[in-house]
Amino acid sequence: MQQKINTAPRQRETIDRNSFEPAYLQLANILRRQIARGQYRPGDQLPSEAQLCQMYGISPMTVRRSINLLSDMGVVSTVKGRGTYVKGLELSTANFDLQRLEALFDTDIDGRIQLLDVRIVSADERTARKLELQVGDTVIYIRRLFTTDKPVFYHRAYLIYDPRRPIVEAEMDVTSLQGLLTCGTNTLLKRGEIKIKTALVNSEEAGLLDVPEPSAAFYLEHIFYDFEDRPISWGWFIMPSERLHFTTQIGFTDE
Repeated sequence: MQQKINTAPRQRETIDRNSFEPAYLQLANILRRQIARGQYRPGDQLPSEAQLCQMYGISPMTVRRSINLLSDMGVVSTVKGRGTYVKGLELSTANFDLQRLEALFDTDIDGRIQLLDVRIVSADERTARKLELQVGDTVIYIRRLFTTDKPVFYHRAYLIYDPRRPIVEAEMDVTSLQGLLTCGTNTLLKRGEIKIKTALVNSEEAGLLDVPEPSAAFYLEHIFYDFEDRPISWGWFIMPSERLHFTTQIGFTDE
């Protein structure tokens, strides 16, 4: 027997006047869900401001706030004098974050940070440039290895040497991955920059990470700044490429 398909139109969502959620946010979510379900597709024009006011019993100001919110989210674009249109997928808007890196090790309860080396060295040309120092200035050099059942990543960092600042002690006290990813409890840091690139590991890195040479790896270079916007530390995580995968989502769901 042929299955009967329900073709009845979906009941229109309404604005809940008793909700703690403001009306403009409710309307924005309603329109976003309609777009996710394909009721409005890329290039389609949304109902006009007057039509939305009539459909949902709300004010023009509320509609404008909803449309502005959707525009800020990259869902729609407004053409002056013509109306509001659903935007198509844009790969250039995709954003990746490092939550995948942290989540990768959340369940690895046996993981540990091994402090390999801490010593005072003279800044070479590259280190001096990164930390805005003079070549030959004193810096702290730190090497660490994170392991679970096998080596996961190798971390190298150079820190400004200043006996008045507790940053070295804070860095040396970091023994967990969570502490390393969040810079411990250090309150000297205002902001940071992270660059991700791929490269082949050298012989030292291959030996510590227990991978053949050459092997592809991710290099996560970082620079952290203090509240006077001066660089305070520079370094990089080195991770075998199979350990880290970046995933993001473009487009919209109806949730």
